[in-house]
Amino acid sequence: MQVILKQNRAAVNAGKRFKEPAARKIGIFGSLFGCWHRRLSRPFTTDNETYQTCLECGARRRFDMGTFRSSGRFYYPPVARFGNY
Repeated sequence: MQVILKQNRAAVNAGKRFKEPAARKIGIFGSLFGCWHRRLSRPFTTDNETYQTCLECGARRRFDMGTFRSSGRFYYPPVARFGNY
């Protein structure tokens, strides 16, 4: 969980935050054979975006604070890269 939080902070500081369309989406095969996202975090809000994160693989899903329900598909946030790494 700490790794996910550090990645979020690094991405915000670098100005490389992307919304869901630019992030890598999880396809049908990933949904069937990959992580089933059964363990979700509490909702987080960053840059006017509220989401829950899978504690196993780090995938995110939008969260509606009005209805207290998740919505949309899971997606992986882009990884912030610094320097020549």
